[in-house]
This record gives sequence, C-alpha cells and structure tokens, in this order.
Amino acid sequence: MEIMELIEQNRVIAIVRGMHPDQMAPLARALERGGIRMMEITFNQNAPETFQNTVNAIRTLSQNMRDMAIGAGTVMTLEQLHMAADAGARYIISPDVNPALIAETKRLGLTSLPGAMSPTEIVTAWNAGADAVKVFPIGDLGVGYLKAIRAPLSHIPLIAVGGVNERNCADFLRAGAIGVGVGGQLVNREWIDAGEFYKIASLAGKIAQAAQNAVK
Repeated sequence: MEIMELIEQNRVIAIVRGMHPDQMAPLARALERGGIRMMEITFNQNAPETFQNTVNAIRTLSQNMRDMAIGAGTVMTLEQLHMAADAGARYIISPDVNPALIAETKRLGLTSLPGAMSPTEIVTAWNAGADAVKVFPIGDLGVGYLKAIRAPLSHIPLIAVGGVNERNCADFLRAGAIGVGVGGQLVNREWIDAGEFYKIASLAGKIAQAAQNAVK
C-alpha cells in the first residue's frame, strides 16, 4: 500500500526517538498489537555518532516487520536522506522546509513529509513537491489554528504533530488533518526501559481507535 493511502487509512504515525537498538523490535510489535502501522525512526541531530543506530533500526524493522511502514524522521541533510533511503525507509519526515531535500526525496521515489508552521511555509513545502505537510508544533498552536489554515489551504494534506495524544488526536483529525504523529505521549521511555510493552500496546490501541472513530 502506498504511504499516503496508509496515512489516510490508519491515521497515526508513532514517532520513535533515542531508543536503544534492542528495544526497537519489541516496541514495534507492541505498536502493531495496538493497531498502529507506521513508525518514524528519528535522527538525533545533536549526536551524529547515533546516526548508524538509527539507520540500523530502520533497516532491521523494514526487513522484519512487513506489516509496519517504516520511515525516517528529523531528516535534515541529503546525507541523512540517502542513509535512510538505503536502509529501506519509505517516507522522509523533516522538522523544516528544505526544497532541495524534498526534491531529492521525490527523485528517490519516497514520500516527502516536511514540517512547517505558517501558511507560507506550508505552501512553500507543497509547491516544492511535498506529498503532505507536517504542521508542527500543533499542540502549542491548537485545533483552532489547524481549522483556520485549512480554510484557504484545504487542497494541501496536513498531518498534525507535536503534543498529540489519545485525548486530542480525534480533535485534530476532525479539524481536517489526514493523520497525526504521536511521540513521547505514546513511546513512553519509562515503560520501555521497564520492559512494560503491554502498556505501549494498550495506549496504541486507544489512540488508533480514537483516530478511527474521529473519521467515521
């Protein structure tokens, strides 16, 4: 299934930051049990020494979790883009609008999901070839902001990211987002370090269900 079709069908992308490589597989299985089918594995721009761990996680999950669509997040350079693409990432998510990165993502046949905040940034990303635009940080901006920008920009698919959780994800979807990205609210480091993956699965189920109910 194409990535945009997956987003519109499943609605939720789990954002994974800074996890130990050994935690990735059980985390992915927990998210899958809860009904989430997309994982964004992020680069830590403050720690280039961890880039290879990110790439290895993308490769391992892409090869072994066939029902989970794996993407790369916080991609900010062409080098990181190529590392992620070579590892099997199917979509590329950035916190900013970089037309050159968007163009190269599309040239490689991957889905481009850059991050933007203002209407100008959103339109710039769309005109550069983005498949959808991540509105970030939406938790600080609120549902009203998403509704307001959707009025003139209804032709641009938007994904709500930043401060999204099981309590508000449906609100953003009803406001017009095609999907949401959920990070620390779902991929809870304390639960993961304690091996309490059943808690991840349970919360994933609540978020997935709330997302599906919002668009019925």
